[in-house]
Amino acid sequence: MAVRKFEKAAPVRLKTHETFNEKWLHRRLAEDPGLLGLGDLEVKEIERPQPGAGRLDLLLTDPETRTRYEVEVQLGPTDPAHIIRTIEYWDIEKARFPQYEHVAVLVAEDITSRFLNVIALFNKAIPLIAIQMNALEVGSVFTLQATTVLDTMTLATDEEDEPGQATDREYWIRRGSKKSVELADSLRVLVNKVTRDKLALKYNKHYIGLSRDGVADNFVQFRARKDYLIAEFRIERSDDVTALIEEADVDSLPYEKRWGRYRLRLTRTDARKHKALLMDLIARASGTTPAVGE
Repeated sequence: MAVRKFEKAAPVRLKTHETFNEKWLHRRLAEDPGLLGLGDLEVKEIERPQPGAGRLDLLLTDPETRTRYEVEVQLGPTDPAHIIRTIEYWDIEKARFPQYEHVAVLVAEDITSRFLNVIALFNKAIPLIAIQMNALEVGSVFTLQATTVLDTMTLATDEEDEPGQATDREYWIRRGSKKSVELADSLRVLVNKVTRDKLALKYNKHYIGLSRDGVADNFVQFRARKDYLIAEFRIERSDDVTALIEEADVDSLPYEKRWGRYRLRLTRTDARKHKALLMDLIARASGTTPAVGE
């Protein structure tokens, strides 16, 4: 086996480099957004003009998740102006194109602990990613290294939100109606038919979930109202599922982006009329396949 030569990497400061400067870095990131370590993203626009403001360095997009990344790059250490500019451009794009998810991305050569603490505070309310981008020279090779020092805040799941929130069937009958809670019963039967399982209803303060042997599994959940029931299906948004619901002409609510759920407003008549659609959505949400002929 051949012995590989070891060479120590030498850091290079892009801010003071004559050739490898900010414009050079912009070109590299535009040619290969994968250098940021954010996944397989596409370049939507470079130096995108902002109404009443400056220009956004890079607008990247993930066509599969319909997420846009507003990327602001600064050489040297980050500073308050860089942080504010990143958030400002994110907010402008989010207001102009609300049909997409938006993530602010701050890129700098040096993100000190002082400003990292500030960014972390914003991160609790804004989807904000901080990336430290460093240049290295190894022999005659020049390369870039991206380190995500702060990622977007991971949202808690419905299951994690349950402790101390348990209610009972009477609570939901009072909040909705006996008729709407009984419709949740019938949909639970449909869920068990599709999944070939024995899931029970689990009554929580903000929704009626599902449980298996007392353990929550809320791939489908319900919210009882006086004259109808809201059924929610945890399915990643896609053109196929959206078209399926639209073609069925069922009463639907906007997709719940925060929790990743399709939502339908159902009466007992709707549930009978759209039984095939409901079984399809249950199967997609649970990761199972309805039995042949059902």
